[in-house]
Amino acid sequence: MSVALQQDLILAGRREPGGGRPIEIRYPYTGEVVASVGAASPADVERAIEAALEAFRAFRDVPAHRRSALLHAVSRLVAERREQLARDITLETGKAIWESRLECDRAATTFRIAGEEATRIDGEIVPLDGAPAGERRLGEVRRFPIGPVAAITPFNSPFNLVAHKVGPALAAGNTILVKPASTTAISGLNVGGLVVEAAAELDLPPGLISVLPCEPNVADPLVTDPRIRGLSFTGSSQVGWALRARAGRKKVSLELGGNGAVIVHADADLALAAERCAFGGFLLAGQVCSSVQRVYVHEDVADRFTKLFLRDVAELRTGDPFDEETRMGPMLDEAAAARAESWLREAADQGARVLCGGTREGALFQPTVVTGTQPTMQVTCEEIFAPVVVLERYADLDRALEAANATEYGLQAGIFSNDLDAVYRAYRELEVGGVIVNDVNIWRVDHMPYGGVKASGYGREGLRYAIREQTEPKLLVLNLSQPPGR
Repeated sequence: MSVALQQDLILAGRREPGGGRPIEIRYPYTGEVVASVGAASPADVERAIEAALEAFRAFRDVPAHRRSALLHAVSRLVAERREQLARDITLETGKAIWESRLECDRAATTFRIAGEEATRIDGEIVPLDGAPAGERRLGEVRRFPIGPVAAITPFNSPFNLVAHKVGPALAAGNTILVKPASTTAISGLNVGGLVVEAAAELDLPPGLISVLPCEPNVADPLVTDPRIRGLSFTGSSQVGWALRARAGRKKVSLELGGNGAVIVHADADLALAAERCAFGGFLLAGQVCSSVQRVYVHEDVADRFTKLFLRDVAELRTGDPFDEETRMGPMLDEAAAARAESWLREAADQGARVLCGGTREGALFQPTVVTGTQPTMQVTCEEIFAPVVVLERYADLDRALEAANATEYGLQAGIFSNDLDAVYRAYRELEVGGVIVNDVNIWRVDHMPYGGVKASGYGREGLRYAIREQTEPKLLVLNLSQPPGR
C-alpha cells in the first residue's frame, strides 16, 4: 500500500502546507505509511489564533438560522461522502470498516443536532420583584458565545469526536481551533474541510476553523494563551487534569479515561447481557474510554452467563479491517498491544486465569476474558484501553457496587436488571456520570449529557450541554419606573 494521501493543514479556513515537519500516518494493520499531513509551526498557531479572533468578531453576530444552516450543510456533506470518510478513518485507526461507517453516521447526526440546537439557545426572565428593591424592574438572562475555543481530540474516534467539539462551538457562535491526535490527523482535517466548504457556500466569515496537527509543545498556546476563551479536551486523565491546571481562566471541559463496570444481576436477561458485553468490551479493540472493562455477575447466574459470554466473544472475527466480516481490527500500534499483554501477564502471574484470548500478533490482540483477579491488579483498577474484560462473581449487590466504585475513574456504568430497587440502588451509589440500565456502559447517543466524575472528567458533552459549556450567561436589568425622557 503506497502513500495515498497528501494533506495540508487548515489554517484560518484555508489549506496550507504548514511550517512544521510533515506527519506520517500509518495503517495499524500493516504498519505501512498511508498518508503525510502538514504540521503546524509555532508561527502557524499564532496566525490561527489571530484569525480566530478576527472571525469571531463577525461570526458572533451571525443569526442563529445561518449558524444552523452551516451545521446542517456539514451534516449533509458527511452523509454524501460517507464511504470515503469511513475509508480514511479505517486507514488511520485500524478499526473495522463497519465501525468507521457507524462513526460517520454518528457524526452526521452530531452536526444535524448541533444545527437544531443553534436555534434553541434560550434564556430566562428573572422575577426581580421577589424582593422589594426589585419592584418595577425586569431581569432577562441570555447566553452569549465566549470567543475562540480550542479542542484537543484523541485517536480513537477521530471524526465524530472532532464533530463533538466543532458542532457546539459553531452553534454557539464561537470560532474553533482543533488540535487532532497526530496519529489520526486525516479525519480531523476532513471535518475541517467540510466546514470550510459549507461556510464558503453560505458566504459566512472565513477563518471559522483551523485544524492544526502538531507536536504538543507547538500546541501549547491553545492551552495557555488568554485569547483562547475555552478549552475542550478528550483524552487521558493524566494529560487532561494537567491541562486544566495550566489553562488559566478559560472555561474548560474534560472527557477523560474510564474503567467501565457492568453489573449482571440475578434477574438479568443473560443472552442480552452477554451479547452487549461482548459488543461493548471489544469495540475498537477496547480502545474506548467507556469500554466494558469489568463485568460483575451474580453467582446464581454466573455459570450460565459465562458460557454465553465466552461463546459470543469467540464469534468475534478479528483481522483485516477492510474485510466486511471482520468485527475487530488491530490496536493502534504494537506498543499499545504489548503494554496490554504485559498487564495481562502480570495478572496471570498473580493467580488470574485467562478464559479466552490473551495472545497477540503485532498490534492484533485477540479478544480476552480474564477472571480470578484482585482489586489491586492493573487490569482491574486501571484503564487498560485494550480488548480485555475482567469477569468476576458477586453474592451481594452492595459488594458489587463497592467493587464497581473501587477505581479512580467514574465515566459510565451499566446494570442488567428489571428489579427497580436494584436499579435505583445502583443509580444512587455508583460514582459515575451516567448509569445505563439493561445495556452496557458504552451505550451513547450523541445528544445526551456525557461525561464523568472523579478522574474521568469535568463538565459534559452532548450538543446542548456542550453549548452551555461554551457560552456565558449575561444579565440585563430594565428599570421600568424611570419617567420618560430621563
